[in-house]
Amino acid sequence: MKNIAIIPARGGSKRIPKKNIKNFCGKSVIAYSIETAFDSGLFEEVMVSTDSIEIAEIAQKYGASVPFMRSEDNANDFATIADVLIEVIDSYKQHNTNFDHICCIFPVAPLIKTEKLKSAYNLMVEKNYNSVIPVAEYLVPLEWALQKNEEGKVSPYNEKFLKVRSQDISKSYFDVGMFYWMKVQSVIDNRRILCDNTGAIVLGEMEMQDIDTLDDWKLAELKYKLLNK
Repeated sequence: MKNIAIIPARGGSKRIPKKNIKNFCGKSVIAYSIETAFDSGLFEEVMVSTDSIEIAEIAQKYGASVPFMRSEDNANDFATIADVLIEVIDSYKQHNTNFDHICCIFPVAPLIKTEKLKSAYNLMVEKNYNSVIPVAEYLVPLEWALQKNEEGKVSPYNEKFLKVRSQDISKSYFDVGMFYWMKVQSVIDNRRILCDNTGAIVLGEMEMQDIDTLDDWKLAELKYKLLNK
């Protein structure tokens, strides 16, 4: 089976300027995603999909392929990840190169580990899932969520769960947004990653970090240093 790692790295980040190539513990953050993909030994091709010449040059510095630049249609705020992946697959097909599986690895995922990529891939193959994603458990049950009105008063969304113990409520999980494994045909057919045949591996709190602000960035660096003493 032929696998491709696609790292979608659009330019023009607003909340953290040049986020996809910002220095993280000594090197460009996108380097971690590229190096992890290579270290896994799972891919015939490791490529970066970008609309930025600067990102392309840095990606190539770390060994990734940038065979073409992302189109304007898929470089705006409305393009989905599936749109980007399908564009890449179609471009390779035009050069008679086909793949069975895609691993979409995000450029800002410095905590990603090769063993997690391998575990997710093996799960997808063994269980014949169309896609597999990494998830983490919510720290408290969603059923205990509160809402706040305009006056600042809080109330439960669902009062019937106020007296229910946490161990009696089903666990809830969220997508940690580090990478997605999927069958190429599933992405083409469904035009999305999550479908009715999606599996998951569960990560611990120290293995993941959502990075949307500079405070998030600092926390991710602390986690990285603790995990890589």
